[in-house]
Amino acid sequence: MMPAYAALAFSAFTSATLLPGTSEAAFALFVHRFPEHAYGALLCAGLANGLGSMVSYWMGRLLPSRKMPSEKTLNLMRRFGIWLLAFAWLPVVGDALPLAAGWLRLNPWTSGLMLVVGKMARYAFI
Repeated sequence: MMPAYAALAFSAFTSATLLPGTSEAAFALFVHRFPEHAYGALLCAGLANGLGSMVSYWMGRLLPSRKMPSEKTLNLMRRFGIWLLAFAWLPVVGDALPLAAGWLRLNPWTSGLMLVVGKMARYAFI
């Protein structure tokens, strides 16, 4: 059982970074094979995917001020703030949101919380 959780966590973590991943498929397969562990899979995938997004957040913190994320992403973050991070699971723009949050120096704890909440909500709908 532990190797299955480890594989799910690895897939979810890498999917949240700039590396390609298929965490949704891994999550669906895990729940299909082990339906009695659906809540554990939700927790595992949500936390690992949130941690992967926090890697992007910290990369954004390390970006020099002259190398900013796209103006569109920054405008969205300035307008909606921390709440926008709950939508970091969205395709295309989602990867840039944690990066912009880090660059804007948003609080890392609340950023992480919003990322995990959004990621878990996405997995709950799968």
